[in-house]
Amino acid sequence: MVAVAILAAGRGTRMKSDLPKVLHQVGGRSLVERVLESCYLLNPSRKLVIVGYEAQRVQRSLHQVNSLEFVEQKEQLGTGHAIQQLLPSLKDFAGDLLVLNGDVPLLRPETLENLLRSHQVYRNAATLLTAHLPNPRGYGRVFCDDNDLVRQIVEDRDCNAAQKQNHRINGGIYCFNWPQLAAVLPKLSSNNDQGEYYLTDVVKHLSPVMAVDVKDYFEISGINDRKQLAIANDILQNRIKDYWMVKGVTMVDPDSITIEDTVELQPDVVIEPQSHLRGNTVIGKGSVIGPGTLIENSKIAENVTIRYSVVIDSKVASGCRVGPYTHLRGQTQVGNSSRIGNFVEIKNSIVGKKTNVAHLSYLGDAKLGEQVNIGAGTITANYDGVQKHPTIIGSGTKTGANSVFVAPVTLGENVTVAAGSVVTNDVPNQALVIARERQRIIKDWKMNIKKKNQ
Repeated sequence: MVAVAILAAGRGTRMKSDLPKVLHQVGGRSLVERVLESCYLLNPSRKLVIVGYEAQRVQRSLHQVNSLEFVEQKEQLGTGHAIQQLLPSLKDFAGDLLVLNGDVPLLRPETLENLLRSHQVYRNAATLLTAHLPNPRGYGRVFCDDNDLVRQIVEDRDCNAAQKQNHRINGGIYCFNWPQLAAVLPKLSSNNDQGEYYLTDVVKHLSPVMAVDVKDYFEISGINDRKQLAIANDILQNRIKDYWMVKGVTMVDPDSITIEDTVELQPDVVIEPQSHLRGNTVIGKGSVIGPGTLIENSKIAENVTIRYSVVIDSKVASGCRVGPYTHLRGQTQVGNSSRIGNFVEIKNSIVGKKTNVAHLSYLGDAKLGEQVNIGAGTITANYDGVQKHPTIIGSGTKTGANSVFVAPVTLGENVTVAAGSVVTNDVPNQALVIARERQRIIKDWKMNIKKKNQ
C-alpha cells in the first residue's frame, strides 16, 4: 500500500499575495492540483493534504478530487513538524508514504513511479529524490557511497569548501516506510537556527536510506516567487509544445503560443502566432488556428479556419471559416461549412450547416436552419429585462441588413426579411416580411431654428 502526503500549509510570503502559494496556477491548474496529478501512476490508497494557511480555501479548491483527506498543521514549524501531524491519521497504516511538496508542479508521473519502485525493490527505510544541479547554491547537499546509500545531508550554509563541490542536491521529495518513520518522528528536535523540525533529520535514525537521481532536474523546481512561477510555466509550455510538434502539429512561432496540457490536437493542425488553447479543447485534423485566437473548452472539427477570434464553450463543425474578430460562446454550435465572419458574436445558439453570418451581427439564444444568410447588422433582441427568449430562423431564410428580431419569434423556411425590419411576430414559410415605417419625403423642408435671447 502507498499513501501520498502533500505539504500545502505555507502561505508563501515571497509570492506577495493573499492567495495561498499552492493555489497559484501553472498552465491553467493550481500548483497543488498538478502535484496530485503527478501521483496517478502510483494509484495510492490514501491521499492526504497537509493544510495550514487559508486551510478552508485550499480544501474548497480541491473539492472535485475524490477520496482526499485533509490534515491541519496549525503552526508551520517545518517539514518534520508537518509530517508529525500525520501520526493520528496513519496510526494503523503499514505501507509506504510518499512525501511531496505542494509547490513543485513539474514532477513527471514516471519519475515518482521510478522512485517508489527503487524504494520497494531495495526495501529501503527511506528513499530521496536527488538531482545534480549545475549551480547547487542554496540547496542541501546529499553525500552517498558507491551504492547510492545516503551517508549525510548537509545544508548549504553548513558546507565547507570541499563539500560545496558536490552538486548532488536534495529535491525534498521522499518515500518512507511509514512504520519506521512513525517510530522516529517523535525524536525530531527544533534545536537549530530556524527553530523548526526538519524532515531531513530522520535520515540520521533510519537505515538504509537511498538516493535516486532525477534525469531532468527542472522537475524538482519549487515555486517561491512570481519569477519562478513564470519559469515553471515556460518549462511546462515547452514540454507540451514539443510533444505536439513531434505528433505532427505545426506551430508558427511557438514562443508566442500557449497550450494547456488538457488540450488535444490532431495531426496537420497549424497553430499561428499569438494563439492560446485552454481547457478541454479538441482541434481536428487540418484545422488552422490563428493568428491571434483564443479557444477554451471547445471542440473544433477538421479543416476549420479560425482567425483573430475567441471561441469559448462551443463546437465548430468541419469546413467552417470563423473570423476575423468573431466571438462564439455559451454552448454555441456551428454546422458544417458555415461562415461566421467579421465582428460577429453568437451566444448559446445553433447554426445550421452552410449558413453565413458574415459581419456585424449578434445572435443570442437562436436556432438557425441550413443555408441561412444573415445580413450585416442583424440582431436578435433576446432579453426582455427579466428573461432570455429564443429566436428560430428556418432553413433558406435571408435577413436584410440591420434587421432586428424581438424574441420570442419564429421565422419559417425560405423567408426574406427586408433590410431595416424590426420583426416582432412569427413569419410563415416562403414569405417576404417588411417591418419598418414607410419612407416619407418632405420637400423644401428646413429646420426652424429659434434665435436665443440676446
